Amino acid sequence: MCRFLVYKGSDEILLSKLILDPTHSILKQSFDSRLRLDTRRGQNNADGFGIGFYTDPKLGSAPCLFTSTTPAWNCANLQRIASKTASRLIFAHVRATTEGSTNEDNCHPFTHGSLMWMHNGGLGGWKYIKRRLGSQLADKWYLGVQGGTDSEWAFALFLDTLERLGHNPSACPPAGFGPTVLRKAVEQTIAKINELTDSIPMEILESEDVDTRSLLNFAVTDGHSTICTRYISSARDEAASLYYSSGTRWETRTGAVEDRQYHMERQDKGADIVLVASEPLTFERGKFMTSMTLKLERSWSIQF
Repeated sequence: MCRFLVYKGSDEILLSKLILDPTHSILKQSFDSRLRLDTRRGQNNADGFGIGFYTDPKLGSAPCLFTSTTPAWNCANLQRIASKTASRLIFAHVRATTEGSTNEDNCHPFTHGSLMWMHNGGLGGWKYIKRRLGSQLADKWYLGVQGGTDSEWAFALFLDTLERLGHNPSACPPAGFGPTVLRKAVEQTIAKINELTDSIPMEILESEDVDTRSLLNFAVTDGHSTICTRYISSARDEAASLYYSSGTRWETRTGAVEDRQYHMERQDKGADIVLVASEPLTFERGKFMTSMTLKLERSWSIQF
């Protein structure tokens, strides 16, 4: 199981305040993840990492992306970049591979135009649905897949779905596509994945002992609106962990450089900041809330 983090705020924040410094930062989770469902690989997410963030609109609407196959804890460039880079919208991901080799093409986030995408989990019965998923895509989305992960193919399916809904994924609209459009595209993407998995022949399911559970914790943004999901296709099993926190400031208690005890302040009922993460960034009780497991027939998106 991978780990990911989403930050959206009204003000820019240094990447280091999320990725490097907190007591249970995404960097710490690369070697000490505590809430993953699959424990066969221990606590490590060492198969690469990626960060994506949006800069001044004058520089274009596409996000800036930095990926590496080096474990996050051992990358000096991550330390250098994160301590000098600020953004209002940040994605970060540390990878534990289940599909695809260890190379930069397989590192999240994935991007197209102004869109950015991350995934934690897996598509049920993947090797039995991959060919049929690909056959449903328009050529440009099929040919646009660079790596070998089910996560990137899910992104290609999302792009194809968005286009079929009447929106050009390459258009980069000045105000984004909007949360309603993004949510509908994600919703239909999940439904199509379920349809593909449900159509695996019974004889294959029985003879190959296929795991048909899809764990689909997705995060997608157009630089303005962001949709996050916590979803599992099984009604009996637990979904991959996902937490959120909101408030007005994300700061340390003392403000000292060496202080790593970050906490979310709330000065009023509004929320200037929203954090979504596979695991809480602090061990402070009550500051990060677990997201409910999402159902397709109910309202399940986290929007901000």
